[in-house]
Amino acid sequence: MEKELLERFIRYAKIETRSDPNSETIPSTPTQTAFLEKLGEELKALGLEEVALDPFSKHLTATLPATCDKNVPVIGFIAHVDTADFNAHNVSPQIHENYDGEAIVLNEEEHIVLDPKEFPHLKNYVGQTLITTDGTTLLGSDDKSGVTEIVTAMHYLLDHPEIKHGKIRIAFTPDEEIGAGAENFNVEAFGAEFAYTMDGGPLGELQYESFNAAEAKIKIKGKNVHPGSAKDIMVNAMEVGIAFHSKLPQMDLPQLTDGRHGFSHLIHFNGTVEEAEMIYIIRDHDRTLFEAKKDYFQRLADHMNKEFKEERIFLTLRDEYYNMAEVIEKDKRSIEIAQEAMEDLGITPVIEPIRGGTDGSVISFMGLPTPNIFAGGENFHGRYEFVSLEAMKKATDFILHIVELVAK
Repeated sequence: MEKELLERFIRYAKIETRSDPNSETIPSTPTQTAFLEKLGEELKALGLEEVALDPFSKHLTATLPATCDKNVPVIGFIAHVDTADFNAHNVSPQIHENYDGEAIVLNEEEHIVLDPKEFPHLKNYVGQTLITTDGTTLLGSDDKSGVTEIVTAMHYLLDHPEIKHGKIRIAFTPDEEIGAGAENFNVEAFGAEFAYTMDGGPLGELQYESFNAAEAKIKIKGKNVHPGSAKDIMVNAMEVGIAFHSKLPQMDLPQLTDGRHGFSHLIHFNGTVEEAEMIYIIRDHDRTLFEAKKDYFQRLADHMNKEFKEERIFLTLRDEYYNMAEVIEKDKRSIEIAQEAMEDLGITPVIEPIRGGTDGSVISFMGLPTPNIFAGGENFHGRYEFVSLEAMKKATDFILHIVELVAK
């Protein structure tokens, strides 16, 4: 199985599928559609049934029919095909067998090194096979690892009909990295009682508590005149933006928070004296604190506009997703079975809140409880990304054991 996992992951990783937050198409890039079409052909060739690429949402779904006679819950496995906002062209994965625990030179010419002094968790992988970048691109383990694991597990089950399982549904989504992948997911057509996104990080991650998430978009209207005669007339939109930012809680920054401590994060600031635009992401696990953060943005904008005696700050707040724990805690079957599967495989479950979100955050609120499971990668979204082949094997074993447990 390791050979198949490695070959499939390398093949997928080399295909560029980066999403684009500025696009208005579905998916946001044509490369995702091309990848999903090829993936659909591969699923048909392997022998999966009901392979369908939704013409609107571009969600690719397929079915592995039941092999047991009992009436057992239909379960699902989901992964996204897009990669993050970092160079994803000409990905050239590097294979490092029997990793020795020392620094890995990713790119000698540019002096790019994956060093355990900077990334101490590398020491967890001594003796394993690591797949890294060449230092110039991301790897795409988020979430090509999850795609690889699901497809490989389905192939294994097709080749081993003696493994009894119920009906299994799988889905591959676009645009997860820009928060748009699950918006049009058809839970009713998917037809599962619960599902798992194979979209987590290191071995053992079992996540069912995510951030509540919102976007705050601020447009600022300034007044530009010649600086030589600007007294009591000029309003510098960029300076207004700086003033707005300085009035936000200064400890609520991502670089100063961890665990369940939420944040407000400025991700875009662009402007001139005449006009400026700022975009924040607002995050908190607690719904009450989340709403309070949004309310503070609104009150601050209103207060500053009042000081100007006219509206110069235009704030638009948009909720993106909510903490899926609100749904999953009402039906914990997916969590209880996942814990049992991990423990049977000798994996210690690591149950911690996600400081982010997954497709499962949205899909859970559509009525399909969907916790998130480790896929094996680390250092996502950049040149230092890597994944362990052994961790991907464990994730695949997890899928196989889950379907066995559900069948029992």
